[in-house]
Amino acid sequence: MAGGARCSTRKIFSKDPFSMIEVTAPASKSFSHRYLIAAALASGTSTIHNVLDSNDTTCTREILSLAGARFTPLAGGSWQVQGTMGKLLGGKTEPLSCYVHESGTTCRLLTAVLASGKGNFRIHGAPRMHERPMGFLVNALRALGCDIVCEEREGFAPLQIRTRGIRANNLPAQEHVGMHALAVSMDESSQYFSGLLLASPQAEEMITLVLGGSHVVSWPYIGLTLQCMHDFGVKFLVETREHVDDDWLAADWRTLSHVEPMCLRVKVQPGPYRAGDFYVEGDWSGASYLVAAGALGRQATRVKGVRTDSLQGDRALINIIQDMGAKLTSSDNGITITPTPLHGVDVDMSQCPDLVPTVAVLAAFANGTTRISNVAHLRIKETDRIKAPANALRSIGVKVEEKEDGLVIEGMGSDVRLNLQGKRFATSNDHRMAMSQALFALKANDVRAPEMFRLMDDPKVVNKSFPDFWKTFEAFVDD
Repeated sequence: MAGGARCSTRKIFSKDPFSMIEVTAPASKSFSHRYLIAAALASGTSTIHNVLDSNDTTCTREILSLAGARFTPLAGGSWQVQGTMGKLLGGKTEPLSCYVHESGTTCRLLTAVLASGKGNFRIHGAPRMHERPMGFLVNALRALGCDIVCEEREGFAPLQIRTRGIRANNLPAQEHVGMHALAVSMDESSQYFSGLLLASPQAEEMITLVLGGSHVVSWPYIGLTLQCMHDFGVKFLVETREHVDDDWLAADWRTLSHVEPMCLRVKVQPGPYRAGDFYVEGDWSGASYLVAAGALGRQATRVKGVRTDSLQGDRALINIIQDMGAKLTSSDNGITITPTPLHGVDVDMSQCPDLVPTVAVLAAFANGTTRISNVAHLRIKETDRIKAPANALRSIGVKVEEKEDGLVIEGMGSDVRLNLQGKRFATSNDHRMAMSQALFALKANDVRAPEMFRLMDDPKVVNKSFPDFWKTFEAFVDD
């Protein structure tokens, strides 16, 4: 793929058993999507540096290009983006075909963003995408004046959008909110709220989005969306309250770590995204496999390119792995992990669900029991990310109990050694399942990186988010 940022890897003094492994995390997939979208909506030309080159981000870029934005690859993984001044255009008679492949982020963010444009759009993707619910988002966009038809099943893609832009003038008065507003559920995904946030500045009047539903999942991703909007000059106000009968108070969205339904609202002012020069930070989701490899391996590991003050929710891995007994030190440009025996923990992962496959593998090689909870929404990801990790761990002899909203894992201890020759591991068409199962090699007697690649039924699925994963992973298991 053109213009891709590359991950680097090197082992320092590789023949010394006490040497340091050094790897660099990929660019953030979440920020790459959001900056590409904001740049496409902006007035003028933006330059986005260190953009992740992956299947998902390529999909987002290609659809935005079809809708009128212009993308030019530059050296070093950078892109120059000529924005549309908020005028993303669909077809006049036939809908613009927007094929999202298997990218849930592309599908949900762009469904909202394209609905803020003009014309006809058709959102469709791979079969699994047509099984992932979008009803909350569809209903929200209808409330904003869009005509949406779900072709096969209500609340699911494939769907067609006919739009002249989004309008807030017909929004109902929300009980306990005190104004006309759009209540958006985050029971299933934070991407509905993020997509509507990104689209809201395109309206002619202020839009107020209220956090609805019955519970909140993946809240930190909203912080990433607000950070992107702030960087591009969008005006908004975040307000919170402790209880539904309390007064609303302005809140610093950068420091919000816990929110409740009907106790947060965002007032988004109409106005343009301002073009600029931006840098995509490292990805904590991708870095999680490198950090885990450092904890399970035999050498200290430095993971570069991640910020310990990042708003990314998957930065929570630092706390989780330290609670499990890992030894970590941080610096301005990354963290260093020294292998130590791990122990089980009880952890609510509702705000960092993408880490579940990684933490499940760490738990398998810890002493004692690990309980992962509040991640029921993982069942509607690329695969069922509760069932798939459970099956993967059982295949190597781990005792796992599958709960409706999580896992209970009985660790085998840090000294266990695996024999993996002849085994075959199912990735379930899920990049995170491939990368988390690769960690088994760190506890194997008979498998190194090239063999682990061949033991996967679809090793190239990592191209969805971390195309250089297998090359990077060699640093941990090759002499």
